[in-house]
Amino acid sequence: MKLSGGVEWALHCCVVLTTARSPVPVTQLAELHDVSSSYLAKQLQALSRAGIVQSVQGHAGGYRLTRPAAEITLLDVVEAVDGPGSTFHCTEIRQRGPLATPAEQCTRLCPVHRAMLRADHAWRAALRATTIADLVADVDQDSGPQALPRVGAWLTAQASQA
Repeated sequence: MKLSGGVEWALHCCVVLTTARSPVPVTQLAELHDVSSSYLAKQLQALSRAGIVQSVQGHAGGYRLTRPAAEITLLDVVEAVDGPGSTFHCTEIRQRGPLATPAEQCTRLCPVHRAMLRADHAWRAALRATTIADLVADVDQDSGPQALPRVGAWLTAQASQA
């Protein structure tokens, strides 16, 4: 399975937005992460459509989380950016070729399809069990308790220069 790069960018932005005191413009988020602001804007728009972030218009506009980080799961973000569809699409390959199984004999999902569905359910459960708040805690543990406050201070300084 391969997720789009937009998922990574969206997750990082959600973590960063936990540090913001006011809405953060896409240009600041893009500069902070050294990524394309136009591509990042598309990811933030997807998060906005899903109700994860809110777009605030005007001079002090930008994006902010719509709810506490503990209420936003990684699955919420993945589905907002890449869609809710299954990671596996069965093409019923067992019904093709010279030894094809007749459709009327295919009364159950094939073993490959069943295994892939189990894996997809496990993957989604793991994403559903992890929140943006969990990522924030991991950043604090991995990078130190000053890492995210430093980001928040940088965002505040950038906002005052605008």
